[in-house]
Amino acid sequence: MKAPPFAYVRARSLADALDLLERHNHDGEGAKILAGGQSLMPALNMRLSSPAVLIDISRLQEQAGICVKDGHVHIGALTTHAAIGNSAAIRQHLPLLADAVEHIAHPAIRNAGTFGGSLATADPAAEWPACCVALDAQIVLAGKAGTRTVAARDFFQGLYATAMQPNEIITEVVIPIPAAGTRHAFLELARRRGDYAMVGVAALATFSGGAPRDVRLTFLGAGDKPLSATKTAQVFVNKGISESSLKEAQDTLATELDPAADLYSTAATKLHLARVLTARIMKQLVA
Repeated sequence: MKAPPFAYVRARSLADALDLLERHNHDGEGAKILAGGQSLMPALNMRLSSPAVLIDISRLQEQAGICVKDGHVHIGALTTHAAIGNSAAIRQHLPLLADAVEHIAHPAIRNAGTFGGSLATADPAAEWPACCVALDAQIVLAGKAGTRTVAARDFFQGLYATAMQPNEIITEVVIPIPAAGTRHAFLELARRRGDYAMVGVAALATFSGGAPRDVRLTFLGAGDKPLSATKTAQVFVNKGISESSLKEAQDTLATELDPAADLYSTAATKLHLARVLTARIMKQLVA
């Protein structure tokens, strides 16, 4: 299939992009933002989206980059997946992202796709949304009236649905640097390397005297948005990590996740895979 007809305009600045959005988005669907295009262009070609205008912000390089300030890592929305993977600051302060980026599609897509674009698309099988929820990220949105900040856990609201208003643009993501000693792990299962995840999990934990504390397990591909399995994580906080607690956590997980079937996996298969990943990732955190 081919994309439906659309007009194209390149924004000269963030203010220009916001002006264009307001001008063309009277009904909320007249314009779409084009950043890296790795999610939008396939959606256009499959006629899943049909905007009248594409507003290209890819050259607004002031919206790209990574910096560390006041105990937080600031990631510009136009920062590419590859730039995150190659960043020494990310590897030092947010190694969960550095591990997750290796699971995102293929090098050509990582070189073009953007951090903000992935979050705005809100694909429930994508890696960045789950990582942002696990890391307590704050997503900064710009509009004509000014900027506002939304916690990642509140930003993702359903299948491809977010708290972002039609005339807003993601400008950056601010992530607190985890406390010293925090352990991380990221795992996912896909039919082939680079395919969309069938199920995945982003995990963080602190340990005291060998016992896990403040465990966070956020799943992707197991619902219509990133899902934090708080009750499952609490099992390990209460009882440590053993064969019996792993079994109890897996049983608890079945009460927290309700995955839907897709073209490749039944709901039961997805839940089974999530249970398998839970045991694997906790053993990895301990190791």
